Amino acid sequence: MENQAHSSDQSTKGGWLFFIAGFIGSLILGWVIFPMALYSSQPQPMNFNHALHMNPDKVDGIEGDTETEKCLFCHQLRDDGTFAGIPRLEKCMECHDDPESPLGSTPEEKDFLTRYVAEEKEIPWLSYYRQPDCVYFPHIAHVKMGKVDCRTCHGDHGKLEDLPAYRANRLTGYSIKIWGERISGLKFNTWDRMKMDDCAECHTKKGHEENNACFVCHK
Repeated sequence: MENQAHSSDQSTKGGWLFFIAGFIGSLILGWVIFPMALYSSQPQPMNFNHALHMNPDKVDGIEGDTETEKCLFCHQLRDDGTFAGIPRLEKCMECHDDPESPLGSTPEEKDFLTRYVAEEKEIPWLSYYRQPDCVYFPHIAHVKMGKVDCRTCHGDHGKLEDLPAYRANRLTGYSIKIWGERISGLKFNTWDRMKMDDCAECHTKKGHEENNACFVCHK
């Protein structure tokens, strides 16, 4: 009887060890290895120092009293209220218009002037925040009417000296900024991800639940 009890205890312990090993292995596979395989990664065509451009002590000409107003100096709203998105070359050339007389001495500016300004060639930026074509997001309603700061959705992007790599889901083609950096979907800040649930949560908190109706945001 004692031998049978001892054998049963050994079997139970062995079962728990296999369970724990399998559980830990599944976590590593699902939360570490799978995301590495799911997302591709590539650098932007060139770097852009947001922190430098947002610093009035180092750059003269970027207008705006608040961080959001400074963002809108380059990331403009059109006259009809639609968002122009990533600035085109002509906007950059309002300040950087002469390859022979650069405003700074950084390698990024030299690269920009020789590869793009001199050739009058648009920079093929990769958009971190591209949504599906069926999604309608009016920036003017949020930024101008709702007084929502850019960092609410985009975080401290304006403080970055280096652009992060563009990471895209190999299956959907959308940036990791949409789903969120964590494969679990957990978020700790409003800018951690950009899913429909996050929009609905914000509308509800601000007392605009009527904007959670399907055809307010989907066309």
